[in-house]
Amino acid sequence: MQIGPYQLANPVFVAPMAGVTDRPFRRLCKSLGAGYAVSEMVTSRRDLWNTLKTSRRANHEGEEGPIAVQIAGTDAAMMAEAAQYNIARGAQIIDINMGCPAKKVCNKWAGSALMQNEALALEIVQAVVSACAPQGVPVTLKMRTGWSADHKNAVSLARAFEAAGVQMLTVHGRTREQGYKGQAEYDTIRAVKDAVHLPVVANGDIDSPHKARDVLAYTGADAVMIGRAAQGRPWIFREVVHFLSTGTQLAAPLVMEVKRLLLDHLQDHYSLYGPVTGVRTARKHIGWYVATLPGAAGFRDRMNLLEDETAQTQAVADFFDELNTQMDRMPELQNTVMSGDMNETLETSE
Repeated sequence: MQIGPYQLANPVFVAPMAGVTDRPFRRLCKSLGAGYAVSEMVTSRRDLWNTLKTSRRANHEGEEGPIAVQIAGTDAAMMAEAAQYNIARGAQIIDINMGCPAKKVCNKWAGSALMQNEALALEIVQAVVSACAPQGVPVTLKMRTGWSADHKNAVSLARAFEAAGVQMLTVHGRTREQGYKGQAEYDTIRAVKDAVHLPVVANGDIDSPHKARDVLAYTGADAVMIGRAAQGRPWIFREVVHFLSTGTQLAAPLVMEVKRLLLDHLQDHYSLYGPVTGVRTARKHIGWYVATLPGAAGFRDRMNLLEDETAQTQAVADFFDELNTQMDRMPELQNTVMSGDMNETLETSE
């Protein structure tokens, strides 16, 4: 995979997710095999650029390149200016958001709502490409299959975006109307791939190495992008990369490796958000890591009452140490537990 001058390590990417794919999460996913990661979307509104939220999203300190930043908005000139703003802060690739289905985004006619106005969508792309080209910064774009089942226009837009200079397209296999409900479909992604000559990335419901292989084979896409399946399971990237290259599956991570990964993730998270906001925003990540593990519900209830980073990290360490003790007693359950297929076996066996 090549985006402009950047050669990507592999075709398994991290999807941009608001409130999730911050710098610590992107760094973690890349360290676990992701070949490429795109930031949370950064607003094109200049009046919000100096807010703490936006400054954190534009923070790429210590992040391995290429640095890809997603921008969102509805005004072509503002989007071009936002591209330049982020390039000045280290962005090496600019990604345009036409895929977000969130109401607070679409109600302002941004995100996937732009797919309803093809003229405006194309005007934005042309303005951003014109702003980025003099600096040698490639522009990519993420979109959905269309606004609704009766208005699937991803193919026609893909052709227009390619002609305007977009260098890679990511297509989520759902309409804006679907949100994240139902199942992603891959026929439209395959049609987009057949219609253009630039790299196409398939996104939507890719949650296992086998699913990644099947989606690549069916769509002919050049890469896959994984979003929700990486929440609490960032090692999915190395599992997919290994399976695609060897045809064999990696064993699930050991309990103590997950403990180390989560504790390292938390320290990086606190360093970005500070001790107060960091503890509170880390709760969702911790919850995702332990979601399928025995004793998770009770642990989350206790952990969500903690307001101190030392207490939070100690609680996490204690939880995984206890789980590891249980694994020592029943090692045959290790792969079942850490692969996410766990029921209540451990709890009921005590």
